[in-house]
Amino acid sequence: MTHRLSWWADGYRAVMAQDHGPTIRNDEQYEALRDEGMSKSKAAAIANSDGASQRGGESPPYDQWTKDELYDRARELDIDGRSDMTKDELIEALRSN
Repeated sequence: MTHRLSWWADGYRAVMAQDHGPTIRNDEQYEALRDEGMSKSKAAAIANSDGASQRGGESPPYDQWTKDELYDRARELDIDGRSDMTKDELIEALRSN
């Protein structure tokens, strides 16, 4: 059984992760990623990847990256218009990709 904490008006409560069926391997991770604002398709790709529960948390948040590092990552992901973007715009583009 998988549990996670969810915020309720009277505080945090442990709740079971919803079963998303056979299309999602790791329901708990999928829900956590969706709670963080990740798109359904990206959250599903991460939750379904091999070793998914062992990944994440190794890189600092984008806010701590330099603009050059953000630009390089945007280039890796082939984000259009990256050369004209500010640091904040690069962060937003990376987060929504």
